[in-house]
Amino acid sequence: MSNDNNTPEDKEAEVAAQAAETAAEEASAGNEAADPIEELKAENAELKDRALRVMAEMENLRRRTEKELKDARQYSVAGFARDMLTVSDNLRRALDAIPDELRQNADAGLVALLEGVEMTERELLNQLEKNGVKKLDPAGQKFDPNFHQAMFEVPNTEVPNNTVVQVVQAGYSIGDRVLRPAMVGVSRGGPKEASPAPQDGGDETGQTIDKTA
Repeated sequence: MSNDNNTPEDKEAEVAAQAAETAAEEASAGNEAADPIEELKAENAELKDRALRVMAEMENLRRRTEKELKDARQYSVAGFARDMLTVSDNLRRALDAIPDELRQNADAGLVALLEGVEMTERELLNQLEKNGVKKLDPAGQKFDPNFHQAMFEVPNTEVPNNTVVQVVQAGYSIGDRVLRPAMVGVSRGGPKEASPAPQDGGDETGQTIDKTA
C-alpha cells in the first residue's frame, strides 16, 4: 500500500520497481516453462554418453578376458611340457647311443626294444604338439637369438655368416613363446648376407648396402 506522503518522484520510482519486479517474474516463469525440456535433453545426452562409455568399457573387458583365458589355456602346460622335454631328450639319447652296426645286427628282442622307444618318443612329441608345443628345426636357417642359442662357431665359406649348420639340441615353442631355445652351431667365415637393395639400386650415395647378419 502506497503512502500518501510520498512525493511524485517516489511514486514514479515505486511504479518502476513494481514493473521491473513483474517483468522479472514473467521472465522467470517463461524460463521455468522452458527449463524442463532443456534439462531433459541435457540429461538424455548425458545418459547416452554414459551408456556409450559403459559399452566401450565392457567390450574392452570382454577382449581382455578372452585373451587372458586363451593365454591361460595355451600356456598353463608350459611348465609340465618343459619337464616332458627332458624325457624326450633322454629317449633320443638312448636311441642315438646304439651304433648303426649294432642296429643292423640286432636280434629280434633288441629290435623290438628300439621300436618301442622310438614309438614312445613319437607319441610323446605328438601329445606335446596337440597342446601347442612345436619342435624348432633351424638347420640351414639364419641364426635368430630369439629362438636359438649359439654354442659354437663352424668355419664355413659356402653359406652366409650366422647360418645354423648344426643343431646340438632341438628347441621348442609354445604358442608365440619360446619354451626352450635350440642349441646350435653357426657358420663363420662365409659371405655376408646382402640386404634387399632399394628400388633405385642403392642408397643416396649410389652404393649397394650390405648387412652382416
